[in-house]
Amino acid sequence: MFKVIKKENNARLGEFNTPHGLVKTPCFMNVATAGAIKGGLSAFDLKEVGCQVQLCNTYHLHVRPGDEVVRKLGGVHKFTRFDGPILTDSGGFQVFSLAKLRNIKEEGVTFACHIDGRKIFMGPEESMRIQANLGSTIAMAFDECVENPAEYSYAKKSSEMTVRWLKRCKAEMQRLKDENLALNPNQLLFGINQGATYRDLRIENMKMISELDLPGYAIGGLAVGEEASVMYEIIEAVEPHMPKDKPRYLMGVGTPLNILEGVRRGVDLFDCVMPSRNARHGHLFTSKGIINISNAKYELDESPIDDECDCFACKNFSRAYIRHLQKSQEALGLRLAVIHNLRFYNRLMEDIREALANDRFEEFYKEKKDIIGRRI
Repeated sequence: MFKVIKKENNARLGEFNTPHGLVKTPCFMNVATAGAIKGGLSAFDLKEVGCQVQLCNTYHLHVRPGDEVVRKLGGVHKFTRFDGPILTDSGGFQVFSLAKLRNIKEEGVTFACHIDGRKIFMGPEESMRIQANLGSTIAMAFDECVENPAEYSYAKKSSEMTVRWLKRCKAEMQRLKDENLALNPNQLLFGINQGATYRDLRIENMKMISELDLPGYAIGGLAVGEEASVMYEIIEAVEPHMPKDKPRYLMGVGTPLNILEGVRRGVDLFDCVMPSRNARHGHLFTSKGIINISNAKYELDESPIDDECDCFACKNFSRAYIRHLQKSQEALGLRLAVIHNLRFYNRLMEDIREALANDRFEEFYKEKKDIIGRRI
């Protein structure tokens, strides 16, 4: 299902052939949390910005409108109208990030819903059943994301429990398929590497989960408080122990520079809410660095957000107009800004793949690393 076409040091150019279409890697997956990108973008807009994979949130769709509702409406593909691969995360991170009160046990987690406070129980089996109802292309295993820094003893226990949970996820997914209960009988399960910021725990965890021979593997629990340099060190420690013939996914990461550094260390897939979230607050990525469109200096600026960008916003509107829309809190201002930032991310991945194809990724990396994160 996955093949590496070309390598430059650890960076990999690949193809991931999924039940819902081919994904060219490295790839950035666009985050449509509740089935849409915040900022008013639809599945059709995602296609226009070059999105290959849409990511939806298991927990949020379980809470609203309900995974049974999505199933009755034909699954997450028909529901959102995105016809390419869709990845659903397991809900584990939302338990970590949203639940103020949570009780974690071997069976799973009981926590209060962030919307109405009602108690919800979710464990490996529940997460797999929800994702089976959604019918996504890729289902993520249910895991515990611990806060960094974490006590070594807790991180060790959590990492070991995550392995046990992964085995339960695999067994439950197979049961659902065998009993014809899965909306998508070809759904793929990705395992998640955990172990906080401890190299030995990460390596041991990766060795254990790789034995399960899953379609893909993720590195989770990073970009949650640690320094970027620590994140890079963990990737470097784990990468040699990840299967060479499976896609590698760095969850929730990140900035354009994080992505460049991740690709350089052998990562194939990325996701993050950053491009859409930053856009809604006026922080826009350009080929020359990051601008804040709210700044007064753009009030009379008739140039596009980025004169090297081919997105709908840059082809049709000025910085001055988009600034006005955002200052006036017009929905169009949010939409145009999000369109631009998502196109920037997807175009960055296209440029990375082209550089890898032409054996010049390291040159590309050196050209871009000091520019793409610079604030103008």
